[in-house]
Amino acid sequence: MAYRIVWSSKAVEDVDAIATYIARDSPSYAAAVVQKIIDTTRYLLECPMAGSIVPEFSDPTIREKSAYTYRIIYRVQEDVVTIAAIIHTKRLLGLNS
Repeated sequence: MAYRIVWSSKAVEDVDAIATYIARDSPSYAAAVVQKIIDTTRYLLECPMAGSIVPEFSDPTIREKSAYTYRIIYRVQEDVVTIAAIIHTKRLLGLNS
């Protein structure tokens, strides 16, 4: 099955905030982290179910993959993979995260 990736506005904002924060100390590391996040989401085109089920939700359609110290939270519905949020592993995942 061919999947397509859709980014939520929240996930785009998350990546932008991550890049801005890291770039204060190291623009090159910020670029590397953003690239790793993008590369990881591209992998989901082939194998979206390879991610782990997010334990906070216990819903098999809500999954996560890691990129450095960030959790890429996404939902798989039919042929669409929606990137919902990118959060640091030390942050609690909640409805308002």
